[in-house]
Amino acid sequence: MAGSVKEEPRIRACTVCRDVRNFDLLIEDMEAVFADSWGELTFIETVSFLDDPEAADLELLAIALDDEDAAQTNLVRVIIERAAAKSIRVLLIAESLSPILLHQMLRAGADDFVPYPLPENALKDAIDRLRTAALAAAHAKVAPTQSGCNGTVLAVQSLAGGAGATTFAVNLAWELVQSQGKTGPSVCILDLDFQSGSVSTYLDLPRTEKVYEMLSQTSTLDKDAFYSALQHFQEKLHVLTAPSDMLPLDLLSPDEIERVITIARDSFDIVVIDMPRTIVHWTETVLSAAQQYFALMELDMRSAQNTLRLIRALKADGLSMDRFHFILNRAPRFTDLGGRSRAKRMAESLGVSFTTFIPDGGAQVRDANDHGLPLAEFAPKNPAAKEIRKLALTLAPAKNAEKIAAE
Repeated sequence: MAGSVKEEPRIRACTVCRDVRNFDLLIEDMEAVFADSWGELTFIETVSFLDDPEAADLELLAIALDDEDAAQTNLVRVIIERAAAKSIRVLLIAESLSPILLHQMLRAGADDFVPYPLPENALKDAIDRLRTAALAAAHAKVAPTQSGCNGTVLAVQSLAGGAGATTFAVNLAWELVQSQGKTGPSVCILDLDFQSGSVSTYLDLPRTEKVYEMLSQTSTLDKDAFYSALQHFQEKLHVLTAPSDMLPLDLLSPDEIERVITIARDSFDIVVIDMPRTIVHWTETVLSAAQQYFALMELDMRSAQNTLRLIRALKADGLSMDRFHFILNRAPRFTDLGGRSRAKRMAESLGVSFTTFIPDGGAQVRDANDHGLPLAEFAPKNPAAKEIRKLALTLAPAKNAEKIAAE
């Protein structure tokens, strides 16, 4: 009997990067997940390979990028778009990648991203999520090109009472809506503080029973039910207010929160989530779903202590801090050299960096909230409003690049 010929393993996944040796941890994790059924490609090689018949067997492209790959942005976008057209999942492995560039890649069609160095099991968990999503899409018989907006998720959390997280979330959402005039992105803000959420107050919207009805039936939640619970601010911003009654924060399980976020992402370009100040059992779910997680704090001891507690808790659970952006609210002005020096020492002692300094908006911020209006409508020249507007421009879709540069 003739000896059987050993077949080469089918290539199910490929890493795509400038030099895979720069991502040695990725090599180990790919081997753990795919064994011998994966390969290595450069950016140029990938463009050619996607036209090869063998590419039909691909399940995943793991595109690894760092800050030196900014010049390759257009080429990477082409790879992502061509992979999406062939129903190949794209996972970004990001090391020191700017938020703007990461956002552009996700908008181009990348399915998810994980930070590098890779946390333990992060690659496997991300691939499992993509496989689950693919099975769900196939079960629902939904074509990949009709999967929805695949919106960006921005979560906001206060690290101390009164630090201004809800004010920031409301004004950020409104500035994002306004970022491109009449052609701005569709934006939804979710108030997930079921006990003391104030988004409805700051936008002068009533709290309705429809919110509780929706939250109590998440197992059958669809877009129609989700839309019926939303309200509109000036016919531009979509808002899911907190329920009319004070409810326990564990009302929903992590899976139920994930379903609400998924439907919101499929329906809107950008989803802003106003988180409760308390860390709950589904905080990790939001952290995993969010492309950026903004933590609001002030220049005081309570904020510093709570930040240290948060960092310890995240590290104890093996969670990455890469998505966290610490924002100093009521920050000292540039002319306050002493205050700026204290802020610098505070950041150094906590081992964090402040990505944004929002100056004290004074009584106008309080009055705007009491009148149920964003600062841009109530006091557009307020210094806090200007700083939030600048941040919104960096988060809006890529066609704002020239406007960002002008700022």
